[in-house]
Amino acid sequence: EAILEMKDFKDLYFPSRDMNIKIVIKKRIKKGYRLKEIDLHLRRSRTILESRLIHEAKKYIRTPTIFEIDRDECYIVMEYVEGERVKELLEKVNSEKREEICLKIGNMVGKLHKNGIIHGDLTTSNMIYRLNEIYLIDFGLGEFSREIEKQGVDMHLLKEALQSTHYKYFLEDFETVMKGYAYIVGNEKKKEILKRINEIEKRGRYVQRDSLYNK
Repeated sequence: EAILEMKDFKDLYFPSRDMNIKIVIKKRIKKGYRLKEIDLHLRRSRTILESRLIHEAKKYIRTPTIFEIDRDECYIVMEYVEGERVKELLEKVNSEKREEICLKIGNMVGKLHKNGIIHGDLTTSNMIYRLNEIYLIDFGLGEFSREIEKQGVDMHLLKEALQSTHYKYFLEDFETVMKGYAYIVGNEKKKEILKRINEIEKRGRYVQRDSLYNK
């Protein structure tokens, strides 16, 4: 769990300069129920991992710029990406623009997966549209992995997010996302991911059915 605080870049680093840059300080909070040493280790490791993920992802897609990492206090100082959340944007654009955005989303996820990066919380709430580009934020649940299962889970989460938030256009939007994904990873990989998503959904239905029977 983390808290976010927004500040002006100049107030933190260059008080005497006239700079109009917003930053976000993301700090992982202490958990009183954990042993102090374990708590610090967990918060520090997640802070370092998230900063590494953002830094590595930036080679391939748009992410916030990181200005500072404090391993002892467990916080990251990064750029505040001003723009519109894709969650709201998809609800008001025309079909042509929605297709363009969904293709960009698929391209973006494809680039991450191709380079061994799992985001862990792929929702349109974590995508910011700015100057015709999509920025991906909040890698707090991410990891480095090339496992097809983890890539499938990543994409399954995105599918669920589209279905629950953008249900009117869900089928065509997800199909377009997968089209953009295939542009990067290829059709065979796309088929693998769709097959894994189907398996994940089946497992979910079995769990739901068993829980109903066991009540």
